[in-house]
Amino acid sequence: MRFLLRRLGFFLLTLWAALTLNFFIPRFMPGDPVDALTVRTRGRVSRDALEQMLTSFGFKPDENLFVQYVDYLGHMFTGNWGRSIGQTLGEPVTSLIGGALPWTLGLVGTTTILAFALGTLIGTVAGWRRGGALDAILPPVFVVTSALPYFWVGLLLILVFSEGTGGLLPANFNYDTSIVPGFSPGFVGSVLSHAILPAATLLITTVGGWILTMRNNMITTLAEDYVRMARAKGLTGRRIMYGYAARNAILPNLAGFAMSLGFVISGAILIEYVFNYPGVGYLLYNAVQNVDYPLMQALFMLFTVAVLVALLAVDLATVWLDPRARS
Repeated sequence: MRFLLRRLGFFLLTLWAALTLNFFIPRFMPGDPVDALTVRTRGRVSRDALEQMLTSFGFKPDENLFVQYVDYLGHMFTGNWGRSIGQTLGEPVTSLIGGALPWTLGLVGTTTILAFALGTLIGTVAGWRRGGALDAILPPVFVVTSALPYFWVGLLLILVFSEGTGGLLPANFNYDTSIVPGFSPGFVGSVLSHAILPAATLLITTVGGWILTMRNNMITTLAEDYVRMARAKGLTGRRIMYGYAARNAILPNLAGFAMSLGFVISGAILIEYVFNYPGVGYLLYNAVQNVDYPLMQALFMLFTVAVLVALLAVDLATVWLDPRARS
């Protein structure tokens, strides 16, 4: 209970600090929403008219900054996130996020979990059979793939599997717009085919990190005394590998996996931008481009909460897996 209270206190303090930075950082950016709208309307609408329109949407640039901050905190905790003042002018922020979030969770979330599971399994086997053929091939290969930029891998896959094959795999958007959305085989197939290239991009660039870290953790763990004792007791290699070595070797990876799950909600911004995939990352890109304060604030708040919740969950999982962490 004492451990849980400490972690909850850390959660609340970090959340308050992140929300405070979330309020001030957008306001320190060059320009403001009125300037952005002036550019988009090419000066055909007066600045006073634009300010009045934004005020009707809840944006009050002339209000005292402290009053704005207090109102902002209240709105963040009550879910009253306002209306977009960017590209989708007047659209409720909750509607925009609600429309984009399922696509990001489906694409980035599934791929992140798959990359962690594959990387952990392959890394476990490579570390257990260190010095073998698998261990000799994997580290050099995945050192390279882990260093490749998202956007470069995405563009390469588009060139090979979309442009180079006459459109074998789609490289744009999340489904064929000529198909009516629904749970029909045609629509589901279109969604899956449009997700192949961005998912492959994310998998190629992230699985190597999990493989390498798990392999190194396994090699370190195999030198521990309790593993030697397990061998001396005559336990099977499979039980030692998974029940003794892998169970402890995976603990350092859990924090990284928690942060990966937390960042799932932010999406892989570059991947969604390259593939024009309408997820949360692409939504954030448009919000920054259009100086959309309400949308940026709501998105950053969601990212922060997701990361903190994931870290808290992993802290509890670590305590469950490793009794030494309870002290």
